Amino acid sequence: MTCELALPAWLDEFVGDWKAPLTSLEQRMRLAVALASENVKHRTGGPFGAIVVEDHSSRLLGVGVNLVTTLELSLAHAEMVAVSLAQSAARNWNLGAGSGAQLVTSCEPCAMCFGAVPWSGVKSIIWGASKEDAEAAGFDEGDKPPDWAASLERRGILTRGGVLKAEAAAVLKRYAKKNGAIYHPEKS
Repeated sequence: MTCELALPAWLDEFVGDWKAPLTSLEQRMRLAVALASENVKHRTGGPFGAIVVEDHSSRLLGVGVNLVTTLELSLAHAEMVAVSLAQSAARNWNLGAGSGAQLVTSCEPCAMCFGAVPWSGVKSIIWGASKEDAEAAGFDEGDKPPDWAASLERRGILTRGGVLKAEAAAVLKRYAKKNGAIYHPEKS
């Protein structure tokens, strides 16, 4: 039995336009939000996008879009896909080895993705839209400790939210307005 992360056909060409080093947080978040928007446009999954960037070179290590409905795989969140592909490219589960890496995601991580952050080895996580934005679109983001960002900081993982928040939240709103699939066991 196998499980394969098959990325949408449009993704390689789209990401090819973003190969230059992504030196600013805004550049990085623009790509994560653009991935979320393209995923909605092509109807290849949910309204979430994420990237992993190498700290010292600002080189893109991995990209991800939400593939839950496409792959029928509940763990195929954009962050999980981006981290998995970055680990595969680095040939190391620990993205903190060497110079480190940053996870940039179009939306605050859900409970599952929050739990995966420390084990991935990333040194920082940046997000755009908030949990409240995702929940306003109909998603259930799960339960996290009230001080979840501080708990990551205590582990040495830098956090910053609200980067290009309006742009990221707009993708969620468009998805909800188009009646995109909201995946949740109680809503299926």
